[in-house]
Amino acid sequence: MAPTDRLVVSIVSLLVGGVGIHVGATLFASARDYRHAVVTAGFGALVWGIVGWLLGGIPVIGPVATLLAYLLVVRDRYGVGWTTAAGIALVAWVASMAVLSALATVDVTSASAVGVPFA
Repeated sequence: MAPTDRLVVSIVSLLVGGVGIHVGATLFASARDYRHAVVTAGFGALVWGIVGWLLGGIPVIGPVATLLAYLLVVRDRYGVGWTTAAGIALVAWVASMAVLSALATVDVTSASAVGVPFA
């Protein structure tokens, strides 16, 4: 894949991740700013990647630490509690998977999103 293609895929994935977080934040935190959701997706992806790189090889601890780090980003960015952050993350995952499945059906992208765990 050419560098330009990778850049386009990364940007589209980040925007889809932002859509997912925006939907979750709208439902759970009454947030209305899509740009805030995209920045949260970017920070979440960065933190997820760093913690995953540092601890990802440790069974059980690595995956749990990366998920908690992601939830911490959502919690801090939206000023909500752990339960609400988990709700935002769950809705973000479901919404992102719905968008990505639709895009993958028409061969626009693969089923993965930057800034949403396991998507």
